[in-house]
Amino acid sequence: MDYLFTFIEGIASFISPCVLPMLPIYISYFIGEDNKKVSKTVINSIGFVLGFTIVFIVLSILASRFGGIISNNIKYVKILFGIIIILLGLNYMEILKIKFLNKTKGINNKVKDLNFFKSMIFGMLFSISWTPCIGTFLASALLLIAKNQDMVKGILLMLVYSIGLGIPFIISAVLLEKLKEVFDFIKKHYDIIKKISGVILIIMGIYMIFF
Repeated sequence: MDYLFTFIEGIASFISPCVLPMLPIYISYFIGEDNKKVSKTVINSIGFVLGFTIVFIVLSILASRFGGIISNNIKYVKILFGIIIILLGLNYMEILKIKFLNKTKGINNKVKDLNFFKSMIFGMLFSISWTPCIGTFLASALLLIAKNQDMVKGILLMLVYSIGLGIPFIISAVLLEKLKEVFDFIKKHYDIIKKISGVILIIMGIYMIFF
């Protein structure tokens, strides 16, 4: 169940309001200015996904270590983490307004002529600078990892999260034009999608408290 939740959270991060609208711009970086080869686009998008995956795995290791430190009070910490995730869900549904979670900070630097290595660095910057759109679900995943106190499982959970976030990036990089209607549909019904995403977080919080 933990892996399923984190995978869904990864997908939910992809369709967040600061990722989806920017997708054509990011894919244009992967394609490059003069080269429209699919192979280059795929390689750059894989580098991008690998970049943010590395940062997320480092965060998962830190979360696992944090969980070990607080193991003596894990019962109470689980309750606290569960409540935090429920609050994140309520904020995502806009039932609560938590101001510091609703401030976004994107990447403003222009990125040109990416290759695999540059794309990987770009992915690292992506993972560090974007809040709270992926931060809400990333925080939920990290809290779950801290609760489990298992470094290996934590790394695997973060890999699953990154797969959920990364696979749509790679597919979209190849099929951007064909998926345009899908993205338009998501943006058109985004209020509903946000509510569903918030419900997922609330369920996750309840699961953490009682299981």
